[in-house]
Amino acid sequence: MKQILQSLKTGSVELANIPCPKSSPGKLLIRTRSSLISAGTERMLVDFGKANLLNKARQQPDKVHMVLDKIRSDGLVPTLTAVQNKLDQPLALGYCNVGVVVAVGSGVQGFAIGDRVASNGKHAEVVSVPAILSAKVPDVVPDEAAAFTVIGAIALQGIRLAQPTLGEGFVVIGLGLIGLITVQLLRAHGCRVLGVDFDEAKLELARKFGAITVNPAQGEDVLAAASAFSRSRGVDGVIITASTKSNEPIHQAAQMCRKRGRIVLVGVIGLELSRADFYEKELSFQVSCSYGPGRHDPDYEEKGHDYPLGFVRWTEQRNFEAVLDMLAEGRIDVTPLTSHRFSLTDFQQAYALVGGAGSSLGIVLNYPSDTDKSEVEVTRRTVTLPGAAAKTGAPVMSFIGAGNYAGQVLAPAFRDAGARLKTVASAGGVSGVHVGRKNGFENASTDIDEILSDAETDAVVIATRHNAHAHQVCAALRAGKHVFVEKPLALNREQLEEITSAYEAANAKARRILTVGFNRRFAPQVMRMKGLLETVAEPKSFIVTVNAGAIPPDHWTQDSEVGGGRIIGEACHFVDLLRHLVGHPVTGVQATMIGGGSTETPHADKISFTLRFADGSFGTVHYLANGNKGFPKERIEVFCGGRILQLDNFRKLRGWGWAGFSKMNLWRQDKGNVGCAHAFVEAVASGGEEPIPFEELLEVTRVSLEVVEAASLARPAISLT
Repeated sequence: MKQILQSLKTGSVELANIPCPKSSPGKLLIRTRSSLISAGTERMLVDFGKANLLNKARQQPDKVHMVLDKIRSDGLVPTLTAVQNKLDQPLALGYCNVGVVVAVGSGVQGFAIGDRVASNGKHAEVVSVPAILSAKVPDVVPDEAAAFTVIGAIALQGIRLAQPTLGEGFVVIGLGLIGLITVQLLRAHGCRVLGVDFDEAKLELARKFGAITVNPAQGEDVLAAASAFSRSRGVDGVIITASTKSNEPIHQAAQMCRKRGRIVLVGVIGLELSRADFYEKELSFQVSCSYGPGRHDPDYEEKGHDYPLGFVRWTEQRNFEAVLDMLAEGRIDVTPLTSHRFSLTDFQQAYALVGGAGSSLGIVLNYPSDTDKSEVEVTRRTVTLPGAAAKTGAPVMSFIGAGNYAGQVLAPAFRDAGARLKTVASAGGVSGVHVGRKNGFENASTDIDEILSDAETDAVVIATRHNAHAHQVCAALRAGKHVFVEKPLALNREQLEEITSAYEAANAKARRILTVGFNRRFAPQVMRMKGLLETVAEPKSFIVTVNAGAIPPDHWTQDSEVGGGRIIGEACHFVDLLRHLVGHPVTGVQATMIGGGSTETPHADKISFTLRFADGSFGTVHYLANGNKGFPKERIEVFCGGRILQLDNFRKLRGWGWAGFSKMNLWRQDKGNVGCAHAFVEAVASGGEEPIPFEELLEVTRVSLEVVEAASLARPAISLT
């Protein structure tokens, strides 16, 4: 299928060939008929992409601080590589879509195949959208009008926050698509409206919708017009839908309001507020969050957990429905707002207008009908990528998952290790195509089953979200594939038992290798540490300090059901590292977390745990998310036999008391990713030993689970006072 993508590096827009997404639980698969270009939002993205690195940095000062912190901890070259990789990722444009449902995912109610729906789907021939972000289109509403649903919901949410009442006077600053719909909605509420804009054509439309207008470009005084409009009492409220870096709109809004007036920001403007403007009148100011309650809430948008109607009357979906009802009843007229229509193949002309090549308002893209293009062509789930050359004689690897880590770390590591990269699968298709193009994959797909049934694929690399690992590992083993899975191996003991059974069954038929991406044991400095420590027979003491950094509590890795929490999902690296360096099984676990621990805190990320080993060694891991980003992220210290080793962030290794060894420093950080991939590729090619013994993989996973349990069940220390 075809989909519009934009490069954040250059701002260029392309119509890419993307594999069609599959039907998935909680989602609708929609064949697009029309989509609306949101000129304001998409123009900002295009302008950002065209800006040079310096101007990009000026637009995102918070990101600059993050980059500087990363340079201090990881070095200049890895940081620049990470920045370039981030900018290199394509952005799927669009969020105003209307089409026909072609598949309904499990768990979805209220929708059926053949329904015409409006959604926040992208500019693509087929989109996969959560059912909770979709709404049925009434028969009397044409496709092009229904494409305005999401834009209308943005305007409607701003009005809901402003709480207009019958007879009040409101000012709308900025008369683009959202502003002109806001005018109509305020008029439908029985309000008087004053519209402000610099474009006379947009002001003319606002007048047709019943607004009084003022044009600053013609020298008209906005504040004087607002005073006359409000009969010198001050307006009841202002809704700002403009897009500008200027602070003038918010300043003017405050000046024209009556005492205790309301200001709602829907657009993007400068926000240097004057206290005096707001203090004397006790004004209220609120920023509207897109199309309503539920926006940016993963429980609502991703998991489909609707808010109870009695407590949240208007959610994103219910705002969509309200807009469609008003379109059906003629209370909103979007026909005059459509300035241009293009077929999908003429997207370049459309985005030339977005970039400022001419005057425009609502730009509608129309898509090929079912008779214009075969269903097979549109819904193909695997596409061939240009430029990839198949290696002969190399182990054939296919990837399941194409996120940041897979694309920036794993795929380059396996490519450099000599593997033939055949197919990369991702849920939406866009990231798979990007990772595939960049790393020389032959195909991109959205169908995991095609990879598992491919006779040519020797091994599968799994780099999906953590809750999918166990199921996908078992499926790959049953399909007769070697498996490399990014950590963790499993999230609970039941999954671990399933993997054990699948592994044993697979190896009963033919030798199959299973390994986990515990890359740190393959880092060159860790390998040197291992060699030095093997010369010391007595027990050893380890201190591992992980400056993990804080991440939002609603991030998927913090979700106990999806990510398993940071200990199981990330700190398992350090369980494996200690197990590898000691070379003996773990015999005991002790753990505590900030706050004393509780079964109610599944995402513990400020924890200290100690492992005891069969040879008498012990290792303590301080995994802390409450540190400073300027401090090195990982430090490993070893004390044994009058000697010390210290490894800082996989760049600087120092030794004290070692004959013939004092330091091993690297120009750039090396956490062993290439070494780990190379060991797996070599094992698959030669049929040699597994890079990490299967028993150790099980042990490390079990110990990681026990660490979380030990911390959750910890009791306060006995007081000695």
